[in-house]
Amino acid sequence: MTQSIFFMKIKQNSILLALLLLIALSSNKGFAQLSPGDLAKAHEHLEGLSNCTNCHVLGNKITNDKCLKCHKPLKNQIDKNKGYHASKDIKGKDCISCHSDHHGKKFEMIRFNKNDFNHLLTGYKLENSHNKLDCSDCHKKEFINDSQIKKKKNTFLGLNTKCLTCHTDYHQETLSKDCIKCHDYKKFAPASKFDHENAKFQLIGKHKELDCIECHELSSKNGEDFQQFTGIAFKSCTSCHEDIHEDKFGQNCTKCHNEQSFHSIKKMKEFNHDRTDFKLIDKHELVECKDCHKTKLTDPVKHNNCTDCHDDYHKGQLKQQNVIQDCDNCHSTKGFTESSYTIERHDKTEFPLKGAHLATPCFVCHKDKDEWAFKSIGINCSDCHENIHENFIDKKYYPEENCENCHTVNIWSEINFDHSLTNYELKGKHKKQTCRSCHFETKSDNTFTQKFQGIKSNCLECHEDEHQKQFEIEGKTDCLQCHTNNNWKAEKFNHKNTLFPLDGQHKDVACSSCHKEKQIGTVTFVEYKLKEYRCENCH
Repeated sequence: MTQSIFFMKIKQNSILLALLLLIALSSNKGFAQLSPGDLAKAHEHLEGLSNCTNCHVLGNKITNDKCLKCHKPLKNQIDKNKGYHASKDIKGKDCISCHSDHHGKKFEMIRFNKNDFNHLLTGYKLENSHNKLDCSDCHKKEFINDSQIKKKKNTFLGLNTKCLTCHTDYHQETLSKDCIKCHDYKKFAPASKFDHENAKFQLIGKHKELDCIECHELSSKNGEDFQQFTGIAFKSCTSCHEDIHEDKFGQNCTKCHNEQSFHSIKKMKEFNHDRTDFKLIDKHELVECKDCHKTKLTDPVKHNNCTDCHDDYHKGQLKQQNVIQDCDNCHSTKGFTESSYTIERHDKTEFPLKGAHLATPCFVCHKDKDEWAFKSIGINCSDCHENIHENFIDKKYYPEENCENCHTVNIWSEINFDHSLTNYELKGKHKKQTCRSCHFETKSDNTFTQKFQGIKSNCLECHEDEHQKQFEIEGKTDCLQCHTNNNWKAEKFNHKNTLFPLDGQHKDVACSSCHKEKQIGTVTFVEYKLKEYRCENCH
């Protein structure tokens, strides 16, 4: 534009303005006809003819530039292509199409149907809980940071989309100000979008089941409720958990425990129980933890005595006799079936072990069926052994059923009974015979009967008469007339004492030459009692 044209425009505007002023000053009626009506309360400071050009361009309609010259915060938003006035539904429209004036002081220049208003056009979508709020709940002066905008009596400008614009920072600047990273629009608690996987401490096992408050305790800070989420120590388990082992195993709990449960021990075989007050050896090494630790692994377990864990199989009998104080006096951790109770210790009791008793297992004497007995079990033979001779042998030969009067403790078959105490002294071969040979009779069913009393002393009481009563005199046969106790040979027989003494050549003749075998029925025997002694009987 040239300088001459510029001044021409100024002159034209001056003339127009002068005409308007003359009309306005000529009468009040003329001014009323000039103004279409009173301005709204928000614009009442612009009343008067001198202020018309603040909004109007002479000879032209109202322009957006004039509006935005006053409404600078709104212009800033439009310039940044933000907010409702930069939306596709509003952008390009004239301000006056929605916000006209001169309709009276009470006229609402900003009005819309709150129920139908599409808040998405502002660039901020109302979701979930936000969608239930009234406009006035958010559009408050206290939420506006811009001091110029804050001066306005009524405005929807000045808010930003950051949560802390409206909401109090519960975390008091200990966490990010971008609340939406963890929270959603439904409710603040719980923080549904928070994933502990993104934290420095990963939740594993039982930690996943914990409520946040168990680790992140509620406290007070700056006079407000506060929950600590940062700066929490987690380098070791003892940062949160009490070390009930009192540092006996160090602070690295994960060497033994895992996050599933304190009772679930990993690599238990590698756990060094020696560092506890109870060293595991032998059979104890094979025992499952839960067999001793019935409740928690960390609960104290009594272990000073074996009976703290094991039942007293002997039911206090040995303690009552002051034989032992605890199981380890006789047993070892290798097993209960082995006893370290020595023969020397047993010899100090009222029943010293001798002979076969030295090789007898404990249970033979001390266990009756399922019960063990150590108290008042007796020391006599018949207390443990069956007296098979009862009612067969006179008690005078073994007073008080003392078997040792006949037997020894080495073996039952070893007999030391003095047979001369009876009416029949053992001589010769009889000394080498067992008692059973004379006093026991075995039946066909392998059972036997005993006979010790009323036994006659003649030979045929035990021996068979091979001579078929040839030497019987008055109903009795005295074998000792010819035989001895040493053998069956007729060492005492003298042919001179018979009716046929041997003379001459007869002395050299074998017995069998004259005394032939004879059979009567099924019995065969040698005939010694000859009826005749004539020469022709043999020759």
